[in-house]
Amino acid sequence: MNHWEVGILILFALLAAGIPISFALAAVGTAGTVAIIGLNPALSLLGQTFFDNSRSYSLSILPLFLMMGNFVVQSGIAQDLYNAAYAWLRHRRGGLAVATVFACGGFSSVCGSSLATASTMAKIALPSMRKYGYPDGLSTASIAAGGTLGILIPPSVILVFYGIMTQQDIGKLFLAGIVPGIIGILGYALAVVISVRLGKLDLPVEPKLPLMDRIRALKGISGAMLLFVFVMGGIYLGVFTPTESAGMGAAGAFLLVIIQRRLNLRQTVLTLYETAKTTAVMFFILFGALTFTNYVNLSGMTQDIQALLNSVGNHPMLIILMITAIYLLLGCVLEGLSMITLTIPVFYPIVAASGFDLIWFGIYVVIVTEVSYITPPVGLNAFVLRSVVRDVSLGTIFRGLGVFVAVDVGRIALILAFPAIVLFVPRMM
Repeated sequence: MNHWEVGILILFALLAAGIPISFALAAVGTAGTVAIIGLNPALSLLGQTFFDNSRSYSLSILPLFLMMGNFVVQSGIAQDLYNAAYAWLRHRRGGLAVATVFACGGFSSVCGSSLATASTMAKIALPSMRKYGYPDGLSTASIAAGGTLGILIPPSVILVFYGIMTQQDIGKLFLAGIVPGIIGILGYALAVVISVRLGKLDLPVEPKLPLMDRIRALKGISGAMLLFVFVMGGIYLGVFTPTESAGMGAAGAFLLVIIQRRLNLRQTVLTLYETAKTTAVMFFILFGALTFTNYVNLSGMTQDIQALLNSVGNHPMLIILMITAIYLLLGCVLEGLSMITLTIPVFYPIVAASGFDLIWFGIYVVIVTEVSYITPPVGLNAFVLRSVVRDVSLGTIFRGLGVFVAVDVGRIALILAFPAIVLFVPRMM
């Protein structure tokens, strides 16, 4: 058995024992590096890794975007987004569920967290859908699936992690996620329509609002739209760097909640506390992943896995399909961030050597990872909904998600067949 194979077995044993992913990665990475190059060189490498990355200017993007997302959650903008979407879709059968998907997409664009999107929209959208007789399977599925967009539509915490781990331009990753994110929103809306027709659901509709009333309903989301355009437009036009955009976004979100008078001193302190706590957790995970990356590079794991993939078939597309299969299998037992931190150190050198663009691969991986948030047995968004809506079983939620998962598989195939969908926006940067 190779050295790295022992390390992987120990890593999964630690994860199965309930050890947090950050400490498991750091422990295996440190122990494995010591075993390969000795104690003193390993400690020197570990210290240099922590020192260099903790001083990284680009790393400040993480707490700033987390702060922006937390202020947005406090602003109550999710309710405004939902109301606006419903004003435009209330006359359509299944319009409440479609409005939920659109509201999730809009909220994701200024929040950046799938779990926050799912939990927030569950409290807002589910009571309305129940009031109008929507089945629990469709209601919870539209929220859980729509919530996954939080890790793709910029600003995305997972894209920040990927950019730091692979040394890719975070601004280009953000821009690359816009079009696939829009396709995701439209795909989930289509999944709602298909679910309604397959289930032959006789759902109520309301009279179509006059055009001026629908336009007035957009007034409540103007702040979120301006914030998103300000942050992403600044990156695209080169007015400021992605790191600077995070600071501008956090300041803009803070100003937004002040103008709307939706924040007091106590909420401000709690928001800053939640930001600091989440940042600490994220940094532990990131530095654990970087420690594990050192071990991967020294152990020869990447070369061995590439040789194994080449032995099965050295066509680049076949390699990507095999990596996709691995992600889909891992998604049954791990959540998204854990998958990214575990696998990116191993896979990205292989993908780069196969001639694929690493910006494209980052978006592709995130889309594949999205599926893990809504597939059993560890679909985190489903568990989040179960914690909010305790009278709906996990089985009901997962059954409702079947059509949404099928749509996601179609989106994966589309991104594979036409990489330009991902790359044409960042190439214009």
